[in-house]
Amino acid sequence: MRESDVTFVATVLELARYPVKSMRGEALPAATLTLQGIPEDRRYAFVQAASRSDFPWFTARQLPEMLCYKPAVEVEGSGEIVVTVTTPGGEKWPVDSDELRRELEERSSQSLSLLRNGRGSYDAAPISIISRQTVARIAEESATEANPWRFRPNLVVDLQEGGAFEELNWVGRILRIGETARIPIIKVDKRCVIITLDPETAESSPGVLRCVAQEHANCAGVYGTVLTAGEVRPGDRVWLEG
Repeated sequence: MRESDVTFVATVLELARYPVKSMRGEALPAATLTLQGIPEDRRYAFVQAASRSDFPWFTARQLPEMLCYKPAVEVEGSGEIVVTVTTPGGEKWPVDSDELRRELEERSSQSLSLLRNGRGSYDAAPISIISRQTVARIAEESATEANPWRFRPNLVVDLQEGGAFEELNWVGRILRIGETARIPIIKVDKRCVIITLDPETAESSPGVLRCVAQEHANCAGVYGTVLTAGEVRPGDRVWLEG
C-alpha cells in the first residue's frame, strides 16, 4: 500500500493481555497478533455452574476482588505454556488447580468450573483499544485517577491529532500497526460496571460509569479483529488505511 493511502493517527503506548478473564492483566514488551488475538489473552475463564445465560462467565461483576488476582504466563524448558495465579493473600497456584477454584467458590458462594478456550473468551472481539486522551477525559469528568487498565484494553494509544474519543471514528476502517499487523475496527466498546472498579484495589467509583453513560453514550474505546498477523510493541506507529 502506498504511503499516500494511509494516515498516521496514533502511537502505541502500552500493550497487555489478560490470561484469565476478569483477573489482572500482564503488561507486554511485544506481542504477535494472530487471528485469535494476542496469544494467551483470555484463554482461561471461570464459568458459573448455575448460569443459563448467554454470558455465563464469573467476573468482577460477581466478585470485584477478581481484579486483585495476578495471572502469569510462564514457558517451561520443554516449551509448554503454564499459567499460574497469585492470590491477594500471596498464594501461587496453577490456574487449573482445585485450590484456586475452591478459593473463588468460597469467596463468592458459587459453584464454578474453569474453561480453557484456545480462541479466547472475549466479550465482543479479540482486540480492544483505547486512547490516552479518552482515559484522561473520563478521569477528569469523573474526578478519578487516570488509569487505562480500568478499561482493560489490549492496546493503549496516544492520538496524533484530535481529542478524546477520536478512536470511535475508526469504526469501519482498518488500522495498520508495526510492519504488518492490520486490525479492522468493527464496533465501539459499550461499557459496563467493570470500569467503576479500581484495577489495583477493586474499590468502586460509580461516577466513572455514570460519566461514560451520561456524557458519552456509554462508549469508550473500540473493538477490532485481526486481518493480518504481525508483531506489535510500544512505540509502534498506528496508521489508518484508506
